[in-house]
Amino acid sequence: MKLSLSFSPCPNDCFAFDAIVNQRIDLEGLEFSIRLADVETLNRRTFSGDADVTKLSYHAYAYCIANYVLLDAGSALGRNCGPLLISKRTISREEVAAGKITIAIPGKYTTGNLLLSLAFPEARNKTELVFSAIESALLDEQYDSGLIIHENRFTYEAKGLKKIIDLGEFWETETGTPLPLGGIVINRSLPAEVKHKVNSVLRRSVEYAFAHRAASRDFVCANAQEMSEEVMYRHIDLYVNKYSIDLGIEGKRAVEMLFERGQAADIIPDSKESLFFCS
Repeated sequence: MKLSLSFSPCPNDCFAFDAIVNQRIDLEGLEFSIRLADVETLNRRTFSGDADVTKLSYHAYAYCIANYVLLDAGSALGRNCGPLLISKRTISREEVAAGKITIAIPGKYTTGNLLLSLAFPEARNKTELVFSAIESALLDEQYDSGLIIHENRFTYEAKGLKKIIDLGEFWETETGTPLPLGGIVINRSLPAEVKHKVNSVLRRSVEYAFAHRAASRDFVCANAQEMSEEVMYRHIDLYVNKYSIDLGIEGKRAVEMLFERGQAADIIPDSKESLFFCS
């Protein structure tokens, strides 16, 4: 059976899923058509319902949960890994809370934008940019502030930009749980046997990546957008962890809490669908 598998070209995804791309593991009779795209592009593509298996932001999952269900393997959760709100000039959190500043965001449906809305409900003057363009836009003073994700958290200070707030710290202080950023979902219409197989293959791929750290280097580097190897591996170490192998009880509770808080604040729609596929 051939399935589409979509994920981002970021180091964490390329590291985690290299063993699938390069067939280093048993794929259990499955064949995958690989599609790489920026996370917000993945989010919006999922809304059309034509993806079989895809990485997406947990925020976006709230808008396609009728057609997709979350697998246990392949997620990005963690601590000290949250999106950062940054600026060129010094900006106080009070200014952000008052809705007085412009904000460049990496996508409406990113989990970062959900967290920003939870932390600062009045901060609504937002403009969507590709995540990799936000630092340059701030340096050019096109926007007052920017919400950065991925490897930008390792590079902004060297460019003279300042942190306003770490939204991961905000989340952990509020909830005590790890921060759910993105996960792997599969089309609900696929047979349960296929869902089990895909989850098993994803888990095996992440486990292989941990056991053979150097094996994925060429694939990761080929998609790393001129990133230094140090930043590349810091990125991997931050976003690929035990929750990428299996969400577990703690990871699932964190996802449930993100949905509960987003729904309570009327940021995401309510749903009666099950969040998780029981693997």
